[in-house]
Amino acid sequence: MSYLKFDKDLIISLEYSLYRNVLRTNRRGAYHNTSISGCNTTKYQGLLVMPVPNLDDDNHLILSSFDETVIQHGAEFNLGIHKYAGDNYSPRGHKYIREFSCESIPRTVYRVGGVVLSKEIMFSSQQNSVMIRYTLMEAHSPTTIRFKPFLAFRNVFNLTEENENVDKSYREIENGISTCMYEGYPELYMQFNTDVHFEFQPHWNKGIEYLQDMQAGDTYQEDLYVPGYFEMPIKKGDSIIFSAGDIPKDTSNLTEEFDSELKRRTPRSSFYNCLKNSSHQFFYIPKPDKQYLLAGYPWFKVRARDQFIALPGCTLAVGRVDDFEKIMDTTVKQIRTVMAGKPSDGLLKEIGNPDVPLWAIWALQQYAKERPEEFQKKYSNLVLEILDYILANKHQNLRVDPDNSLLYTNGHRKPVSWMNAVIDGRPVVPRSGYLVEFNALWFNALKFGQEIYKENGNTIMESQLSQKSDIVKESFTAIFLNSAGYLFDYVDGNYQDWSLRPNMLFAVSLDHSPLERHRKRSIVDFATKELLTPGGIRSLSPKSENFNPYYSGNLYEKEKAYFNGPAFPWLLGPYVEAYLKVYQHRGLSLVDRIMVDMENEMSNDCIGTISELYDSSPPFIAHGAYSFAMSVAEVLRIMKLMKDYR
Repeated sequence: MSYLKFDKDLIISLEYSLYRNVLRTNRRGAYHNTSISGCNTTKYQGLLVMPVPNLDDDNHLILSSFDETVIQHGAEFNLGIHKYAGDNYSPRGHKYIREFSCESIPRTVYRVGGVVLSKEIMFSSQQNSVMIRYTLMEAHSPTTIRFKPFLAFRNVFNLTEENENVDKSYREIENGISTCMYEGYPELYMQFNTDVHFEFQPHWNKGIEYLQDMQAGDTYQEDLYVPGYFEMPIKKGDSIIFSAGDIPKDTSNLTEEFDSELKRRTPRSSFYNCLKNSSHQFFYIPKPDKQYLLAGYPWFKVRARDQFIALPGCTLAVGRVDDFEKIMDTTVKQIRTVMAGKPSDGLLKEIGNPDVPLWAIWALQQYAKERPEEFQKKYSNLVLEILDYILANKHQNLRVDPDNSLLYTNGHRKPVSWMNAVIDGRPVVPRSGYLVEFNALWFNALKFGQEIYKENGNTIMESQLSQKSDIVKESFTAIFLNSAGYLFDYVDGNYQDWSLRPNMLFAVSLDHSPLERHRKRSIVDFATKELLTPGGIRSLSPKSENFNPYYSGNLYEKEKAYFNGPAFPWLLGPYVEAYLKVYQHRGLSLVDRIMVDMENEMSNDCIGTISELYDSSPPFIAHGAYSFAMSVAEVLRIMKLMKDYR
């Protein structure tokens, strides 16, 4: 039985199936994404979404959907589904679905009278291409199948409407056609593995709506262009393969290509395999010698902080150490360019944020545990360079305070940490001054540098970093520890922020902690009582001012709530690491319960992966990017931690 399988009763309930979607990607930034009912519910979804670099840095929806119609004895049964105004769904093809499974690739089985049709979607791992294999499993009379493509050719952040600028021309190619709606876009090649008739009947399908965008208060209605339809007979036992992409295919090889891709897939047959597959989807290889991690789908690109936090979990935790090296090697040049005071010359966005060098050191520290000798050869100098860069106060918004050796940053006008929500250009949570996780990471980095110098036999620099870390340790406790028994979130001059937030967990979870054991236990206990939820760790305690557990409302209300209550799965990583350091093996039972809650998410929202954030009160609804690299990575890292403890 498939690990991810949904039967008829679940699929035909649109209240259920419209809120579960499937995502498949390649390593070039392109993806396929839609709900398990087949109905697109956001403007970001479609059969083929891909970057178009000559237009902009965003993704573009090329092929929105591909409706199938089964024809027997002149009767037509349309298997597609679209939402229109007034909560109207047409043609309601979901009612013919008998099951949906997603263990290897998305597979839907339809039953129309005596016809049983299987539909399998394969997104190419290397090309901007989607293939669909249709297999007629049962039929008692001659059957014809008709296919109707819905085209968009637009930026995923925009919507389109009927216009006169569309180029309606098409070219006949091997077993199909090619077309391009607008100048600047690539040609779309639509082909089959067998002869097909194309009937040119251009029209606009008007007023299609996207339910989840509408509910989120976003723009949600558009018109899609349909150039006509393909039609062919199909016999029982036969398979038809359709291909759509930005390059033409040799249609005689489509069956072999489909089967070859299928063999390379790791079955999503367990919680671990789901997350392992999901972690692979974040790999982004724009050029053969360049590799990155995307921050998440459907809208995020490569972001420096996200990449460094997600890197150990998406590579080391799943045995892909070589991929860690490839991604880090791509990044090293950009890090050194920025440290030299020059503009970043790569795809890594937000690399100038003040905590990015600290997260880079943390990621390298995780690698050093796996391959100590390779680390010493390849990356130890980089860690020392970053430490020198910070100690010399060369970063424009990160300086070492000469009085206490703590790190100070200015976050009054611009967000400086992962809590980066803004309203009218100003931080919603204006964390500024001495930030607790910055300085926990700083102490850890100094101790790590001390270890490197010791390994190198440089006793002078080892002693200097030892003295500096001793000062930081003493200052950290004096500045951040409050009378309640937890840590201030940040301290700026005479202001001490009493908000109980998860950032204090890093002072316990990191390899080197500036805190005494009893202080660590107090912090972990506060987090367990006030921050732990089934969806992750709350960004703010319910006892704190401005707490709001729900990420809902208009854009202003969402930004205000973003880091003031909702829960983040990625923070389970530092929480579990801290909890196990305090409670050792006794803590594994709680961690097991946490992982049960996370595994339940495999059949929710974007199935087989984990979202960016969740409401921190019932019913713990998912929000944000529905496949988020940091979330997936840190849950994978928890699995590795549990294995190591056991």
